[in-house]
Amino acid sequence: MPTNLLSRLLSVPVAAFAACCACAAVPLRAETWQAGAASVDITPEDSLWMAGYGSRKAPSEGKETPLHAKALLLEDAAGTLGLVLTLDLVGIDRDFAARVTAALVERHGLPREAVAICTSHTHSGPVVARNLGPLHYYLIDPEQQEKIDAYAEVLLAKILEAVGGAFDDLAPARLQWGSGKCTFAVNRRENKEPTVPESRGAGLLKGPSDHDVPVLSVRDPEGDLRAVLFGYACHATVLSGQTWNADYPGYAQSDLEARFPGAVALFWAGCGGDQNPVPRRELPIAEAYGADLAARVADVLRAHMPELEPTLELAYREIEAPLDTLPTTDELRENTASTNRFEVARAKLLLRRIEEKGGLEGVYPYPIGLWTLGGSIDFVHLGGEVVVDYALRLKRERRGTATWVAGYANDVMAYIPSLRVLGEGGYEGGGSNVYYGLPAVWHESIEETIVEAVHALAPLDQR
Repeated sequence: MPTNLLSRLLSVPVAAFAACCACAAVPLRAETWQAGAASVDITPEDSLWMAGYGSRKAPSEGKETPLHAKALLLEDAAGTLGLVLTLDLVGIDRDFAARVTAALVERHGLPREAVAICTSHTHSGPVVARNLGPLHYYLIDPEQQEKIDAYAEVLLAKILEAVGGAFDDLAPARLQWGSGKCTFAVNRRENKEPTVPESRGAGLLKGPSDHDVPVLSVRDPEGDLRAVLFGYACHATVLSGQTWNADYPGYAQSDLEARFPGAVALFWAGCGGDQNPVPRRELPIAEAYGADLAARVADVLRAHMPELEPTLELAYREIEAPLDTLPTTDELRENTASTNRFEVARAKLLLRRIEEKGGLEGVYPYPIGLWTLGGSIDFVHLGGEVVVDYALRLKRERRGTATWVAGYANDVMAYIPSLRVLGEGGYEGGGSNVYYGLPAVWHESIEETIVEAVHALAPLDQR
């Protein structure tokens, strides 16, 4: 069984109507939360190119688990709405996120700050739209690109279906929060994978990690669980095969939904850009990690969880995240002769951008969201593959374990290194930018720029 394997390896309705006069009834909003949740299968029906590993050279070959889009809609006592979308995908790009949010404005009147799109970063899902741009200029043939574009249309429709289901499910709710611990994430920059089991047993693992498991429970007025939102800071890279699989986050969600029939379990990925599940590469290990994470969430659900007052504050902005020195046109032309196929693909992509737009931008429109739930929880949404230093710092500087920091949110444009990781270099420190098509590494001010923007969205000293 997976759990054994792991041990070896390691009330009021939505509106009350009072008859104020003989000819009319006036709705009175109850002083409580309203919540709704829904889930839709988004597993591609066609064989599509898979995202997450540049070594793949062929489309998918079947399914091991379904992939889902899930929606959790929250409404506070003042009528403020907030929507969390969770997707079993490696990531989405800025343009696709804009399409989703524009559709939500049109259909439901949700402002941009009211939407958080969180991807699980499973490496066993499909390429979506233009995420991981150089793939579209080297590896993927026109026929596959047509299928990918068609899937993006299907995905958008299914996301909207999930959101519609959450609106239909809106009902009085109690929101509570807690935080647990789960320890299979390992700092991959500072620990060699083959030595991890021995180092773990000896208590000698190196480097920072974030083992917190934030949990938000949504219960009906009688106390029955309707939804649970939880996060963890670790790459969803247990598996690397050619079949669709939601990896350990998917197994954790399905385990929780089996434990709590009728409830929707939603996962968001934390700042796990430099964190891996180790050991890995085998399906039973993914199942075991999922079971372990679900058990830790269930522990929190069984314990005392503080109640959240029905208040929801929303903030969102896009900042100009600075890049370092941009390449010249001549340098890019030289790179088209590189032996690195991704370097070639990026060079062609950037030369095309120069031709179309007249030059390259030295900044990137980086998305940051911050929700405050019940005056107690700061739920931060950061784009890209954020390294763990950001979560640890924001927890120190804000609310401790009541600060929840999601990465891979709204736009996965590149790795987001801290100043420490940027200085150390390596894959997360800038080498990976070639795979995403960014023209340069981030400027050394990137960490301060992002952290200061988070604090500016909701200064603690003004509450």
